[in-house]
Amino acid sequence: MDSILGLVIGVLVGSGAGYFMVQTIFKSKVKDANNKADISLKEAELTAKRKLDEAENKAEKIVAKAEQTNESIKQKKIQEARENFAKLKTEFETWKADQKVEIKERELTAIALEKELKTKQDAILSEMESIESRELELATIKENLDVQLKIVAKKKEELDNANEKFIKELETIAKLTESQAKEQLLEAVRAKAQNDAMVIEKEAIANAHTNAGKEAKKIVIQTIQRMCAEITIENSVSVFNLESDDIKGQIIGREGRNIRALEAATGAEIVVDDTPEAIVISSFDPIRRELCRLSLKKLVADGRIHPAKIEETVAKVKKQLDEQIIEIGERTIIDLDIHGLAPYLVKMVGRLRFRSSYGQNLLKHSIETANLCATMAAELGLNPKQIKMAKRAGLLHDIGKVAEEDSELSHALLGMEICEKHKEHAVIINAVGAHHDEIEMNNIISPIVQACDAISGARPGARREILESYLKRIGELEELALAYEGVQKAYALQAGRELRVIVESEKVSDLFADDLAFMISQKIQDEMQYPGQVKVTVIREKRATAFAR
Repeated sequence: MDSILGLVIGVLVGSGAGYFMVQTIFKSKVKDANNKADISLKEAELTAKRKLDEAENKAEKIVAKAEQTNESIKQKKIQEARENFAKLKTEFETWKADQKVEIKERELTAIALEKELKTKQDAILSEMESIESRELELATIKENLDVQLKIVAKKKEELDNANEKFIKELETIAKLTESQAKEQLLEAVRAKAQNDAMVIEKEAIANAHTNAGKEAKKIVIQTIQRMCAEITIENSVSVFNLESDDIKGQIIGREGRNIRALEAATGAEIVVDDTPEAIVISSFDPIRRELCRLSLKKLVADGRIHPAKIEETVAKVKKQLDEQIIEIGERTIIDLDIHGLAPYLVKMVGRLRFRSSYGQNLLKHSIETANLCATMAAELGLNPKQIKMAKRAGLLHDIGKVAEEDSELSHALLGMEICEKHKEHAVIINAVGAHHDEIEMNNIISPIVQACDAISGARPGARREILESYLKRIGELEELALAYEGVQKAYALQAGRELRVIVESEKVSDLFADDLAFMISQKIQDEMQYPGQVKVTVIREKRATAFAR
């Protein structure tokens, strides 16, 4: 127990001694720290003061340097101002000297001008004196002229009286007045001039026949230029009529997809414009136009128009059209009693149904030509085999116009190649190729085909003209003839190929009737557009009527 108590007391005593020791050490360390802090603070104050002194010295140096620089600039500017002043002063003195020289020169010029003016004034005075003297001379001359004019007037009066007397004597002798004599003279001169002009014109035309080949080519080219636009429009365009304009929007489709699909499927172009209830189908290939027209007809009737339906409809119509073409060809050769024709040629004959030339349907033209060839061959006494060959050649002569492949050859030569390729007889091949004189004829069938082709095409009414332009041309033809003096009536006959002119017998002589026919024909040739030629016939009739009572 005592030992424990002593141990506790020892521990307590040791703890107190340790506390005092620790307290003492801590205080000494705090004191050392304070001392160090004071020393550091003093050093910092000294450093700051030193730096402040350095900054003040630098600032003083900068200010001094700035003042020095400012003074230098000031002196420089003062020097420049002095130099500029001296320069301006020099320039002013120079200008002043120049002005003095210029003033001096002007004074000299003014003196010279004054002398020149005085000289001119003296010259004017002398000229005025000269003019006054000339006026006196002119007055004298005028008096002399008045006297001479009076004498001339008197002589003229005497001469007029003599002329009147002479004219009266001439009128008495000729039994004509002066105006009648003038009219007769002018009429004679006019008739002589017209006859001379007519002779010259006829001679010029006769000389022109020597260059007929060149002139014919020019005329053909001019004819092509006049007729190409109308014929191209007529043979490359079909019009599809609509019940209402609302259908145009369905045909075009959203963003034009329907019309593009239809053009791509048929190969024809579709023109949708402001024409009411109609759209235009344009293509040089009549089969494509017909394919497009029939496809449009089915699509409009069905009402469902979209790209898929368009492709399906075009495919069906194309198949039907091919079958129809073959059927037309077979029916044609059966009607004409032609046998052994190659299937391709039968199809080409069917394609003729959808092609026209100058408004004349090509299949009808070919059938007509075939029948004419058979008739002409029979009239010429050819044997039945040759008659059949003539009919066959007449049917096939324009086959090149509907060829499916593109070629630079003419339709006659292209048709000849097609017939040769499908094993036609050499006589028929030559007749097809030679019907426009592009190759030499070597048999009797070839000229028959050429003649019958011309007969079928030249028949009045065979080739259609636009009615309005046709009537206009006929009216212009008759009006042209009526414009001549002495023409009583004019009639255009044979679709404008002949003009008959009836003249008044009292005003037009037999001799002048020939000249009138020539003049009208020349005017038609110069002023009008017409196919082929126009025959001008002038009719002069003299009637003598008497009554027995």
